[in-house]
Amino acid sequence: MDQNKLVKQISATLGKLKVIELSRILRDQQFNLRDLIDITHYQDEAIAFRAAWILENLFLQQPEVYASYLEYLFNALTDIKWPPVKRHYAKIVMHITSPKAPKIIKDQLKQIHIEPVIEQLFEWLIDPKIKIAVKVFSAEALFNLRNQHDLIKDELRNQIEFLMRDGSAAIQTRGKKLLKGLG
Repeated sequence: MDQNKLVKQISATLGKLKVIELSRILRDQQFNLRDLIDITHYQDEAIAFRAAWILENLFLQQPEVYASYLEYLFNALTDIKWPPVKRHYAKIVMHITSPKAPKIIKDQLKQIHIEPVIEQLFEWLIDPKIKIAVKVFSAEALFNLRNQHDLIKDELRNQIEFLMRDGSAAIQTRGKKLLKGLG
């Protein structure tokens, strides 16, 4: 399958089973992940969203297979315009920065200039227009990165405390957990 065929496939509404099936097909065919990442910036929001959903599926199922694409993914993250796509990227970053991430991912992260991603995650955390799920995933990803960059810890604490003032149950629960971990 090439990029045009994939766009045609995801032009119609997808359910979870179809996303899983397309993810399997792309993995089996060793689809170029750069092409999928590019589609997440598509001019049609629905197509971009569906591509991001598939991208998330691929990364979360076998992140080690896609370690070589991390830098390209991170470069793409800073240019996302569609709100639903941001959710999938934030979730991917949360998982690949997790202490449970495969060693190859951790090693690759050490070689990448990650500051623009950190700035983007903070922007999403601060932006009042950003959906709560994106904020929660961003906060968790920043928490995962807290020991790699000195400024993250204090700024993250401040932002979490601010969000918790009037935040939903989701941000209250996650915020308390993250604040406890920040010490």
